[in-house]
Amino acid sequence: MSDTEQTPAISFSELGLAAPILKAVNEAGYETPSPIQAQSIIPLLEGRHLLGQAQTGTGKTAAFSLPLLSRLNVKTKAPQMLVLAPTRELAIQVAEAMQSYARHMKGFHVLPIYGGQSMGIQLRQLQRSPQVIVGTPGRVLDHIRRGTLKLSELKALVLDEADEMLRMGFIDDVETILKETPDTRQVALFSATMPAAIHRVATRYLKNPVEIHIKSKTSTVDTITQRYWQVTGMHKLDALTRILEVEEFDAMIIFVRTKNATTELAEKLEARGYSSSPLNGDMNQAAREKAVERMKKGKLDILIATDVAARGLDIERISHVVNYDIPYDTESYVHRIGRTGRAGRKGQAILFVSPREKRMLFAIEKATRQTIEKMQLPSSEDIADRRVMQFNQQLSETIEAQDLGFFETVISNYQQEHEADPLEVAAALAYLVQKSRPLKPVKHVEDRPAKEGRARERSDNDDRSKTPRRTIGSLVNKTEEGMQTYRVEVGRNHGVEVKNLVGAIANEAGIDSKDIGRISLQDDYSTIDLPQGMPADLFQQLRKVWVCNKQLEISLVNNNEHSNTSNDTRRKPRRSGKPRTRARDTARRPGLNRNKS
Repeated sequence: MSDTEQTPAISFSELGLAAPILKAVNEAGYETPSPIQAQSIIPLLEGRHLLGQAQTGTGKTAAFSLPLLSRLNVKTKAPQMLVLAPTRELAIQVAEAMQSYARHMKGFHVLPIYGGQSMGIQLRQLQRSPQVIVGTPGRVLDHIRRGTLKLSELKALVLDEADEMLRMGFIDDVETILKETPDTRQVALFSATMPAAIHRVATRYLKNPVEIHIKSKTSTVDTITQRYWQVTGMHKLDALTRILEVEEFDAMIIFVRTKNATTELAEKLEARGYSSSPLNGDMNQAAREKAVERMKKGKLDILIATDVAARGLDIERISHVVNYDIPYDTESYVHRIGRTGRAGRKGQAILFVSPREKRMLFAIEKATRQTIEKMQLPSSEDIADRRVMQFNQQLSETIEAQDLGFFETVISNYQQEHEADPLEVAAALAYLVQKSRPLKPVKHVEDRPAKEGRARERSDNDDRSKTPRRTIGSLVNKTEEGMQTYRVEVGRNHGVEVKNLVGAIANEAGIDSKDIGRISLQDDYSTIDLPQGMPADLFQQLRKVWVCNKQLEISLVNNNEHSNTSNDTRRKPRRSGKPRTRARDTARRPGLNRNKS
């Protein structure tokens, strides 16, 4: 039995993986294998049986996927590998990982099958003859008994998290499935613990296995405060922007999974006014060193990096680490957040976690022996308070540090010529300064938990079937009473969908989605019905909102015309910024009127 705590100094290129798999590994940013990967890959490539004991989050999926995919024959249109997983979430996760690893294998197909999904869908997908099946024991056994899953060509079988399958009562199904597979197949069994029942299965079905035992020594320092945000409703970039607005940080490193993502996210943050730069393996050494040096000197505040590019990075200024994409294993998480809180300094680590990634969150907590606290995103009021505080600070610093004599004369002359109130003049100047980053809070829709969000979505769909509020097509009907029609400069050609517009308007305008009326998608623009009486500042803010890489540039449409008329029928807002409104009682639609007071 191999018993190790050390990560071996070996690269993936030295392990003998197939060229398409190695290419995908390099693109994913992997550099050196984790202990379980380093010890599993070679025996599995050689066709050996394997018994591995390692905790969740140590990289087991890659440990069996990379070598077994390397042994696949994509020309054989029949299941050659079967992976049994205890839950549907893990089955989907493993299938997605395998699809990623095998993306350069032409003709490869992996199929997750699990209970709760339509049997008809699975039957149609099985007819495509996938080479890899990832499934839960109960549903796999159902297909075997129906004769819809034939395993005569099976070359390898993997039992992932076997102790969890035992705990959930699947062990009998697992043994039945094992008996239905060819005696010549290779078996790999992975388990965090090794209870007697699992050891009995291993003894019965594994032939002279290589045994691997990985001790986890993962730990994090006490000087790092760890929090996570559950990705629900709001786009991750919008959530990150809110965090950047409110968090007091000196310098920050944001981790993503791919090299392309470092560049894309850096560009988006730059566009939002943050001094940021990518850091990835595609950059030459000189470019990487320049980015690091700029951050050390305070000329750069944010680095967006992959795991490999940030190895060994030690910059005193880094006060925050954000895991924008959750890491693949617990060791990577510890390496990432170790970029802050160094030499006794305090540090902050924030982790973005989608509902399907909760297993990894639990694995990280278990491995680090620390509870990661859930965080609430800053509200629009929090952001406004922060901006006001920064504005006041900037004002005080300017008064103290700058020679303002000339400007005092300018303002004094203006005040005398116009008999203006000094306070009103100062307020006007403050308004001009804050136009790009408004100090006045904009009400946002509260984020809903995922389950509630899905229920609401179903409810909306049900309501939509009864009342045609949002339609795809031209606005032939008159605008509903109490509503006005607006045009936005994003349409089908830009990839927009109704849900994109609803989400953007609801979040930015603070309108409940049920108060958004008909939406009509055209090729190059769309129209949307909103409650009457939009305040001028909100109107201007919506013009700058980005959807599908296009600014909305919202404008008021003449409600007496159809939406597909020429541009000259569109009315511009008056100089006051207020859209034209007809005199009517708008109390029944308060969504936009609450900011008017």
